[in-house]
Amino acid sequence: MIKIVIAEDQRLLRGALGSLLDLEDDLEVIGQAENGEEALDKIFKLNPDICLLDIEMPLLNGLDTAEEIKHRNSSCKVIILTTFARSGYFERAIKLGVNGYLLKDGSTDDLADSIRRIMKGKNEFSPELIFGSLKDKNPLTQREQEVLRLVAEGKSIKETSMQLYLSSGTVRNYMSEIINKLEVNNRIAAISIAEEKGWI
Repeated sequence: MIKIVIAEDQRLLRGALGSLLDLEDDLEVIGQAENGEEALDKIFKLNPDICLLDIEMPLLNGLDTAEEIKHRNSSCKVIILTTFARSGYFERAIKLGVNGYLLKDGSTDDLADSIRRIMKGKNEFSPELIFGSLKDKNPLTQREQEVLRLVAEGKSIKETSMQLYLSSGTVRNYMSEIINKLEVNNRIAAISIAEEKGWI
């Protein structure tokens, strides 16, 4: 029996998904969570074989939750479920080593089959998400993403420079480079594009 924890903030969808997967002879939903923190709690208490994580949840999103699962060396396999074909999300999911990255609008039968294949050691990724990420490559370096993420959080140039151990001039240069690469006129527009694409 494959034991599953589902984390999804929409109660109706979570309940429906749980009920449908429970109908499969070899699958059992042993826990459900409405946010990333609750998901981690259930995963480490119940020790499921696999967890289904919605990408956009309160408290901790699906990718942050997946990162924590990997960080704690849990044997739980991770499938990210999303309605968003954002290249930055996909890139981060791949870097985290998730086992599956699937669109929510697939059928439950397809999801059940993906779960079985993942339990046999395969990885499962929706083709639409792969092609979307190839088409929309993140132009920012790791350091540029760090700088923009801190600025997006409301940090000043000085605070950003202190946190990253860089000079203020270097941070300004990074911001200038980010604005050029994203072909915008200011940092607000740069943040907006990077957030929309899932790059920060």
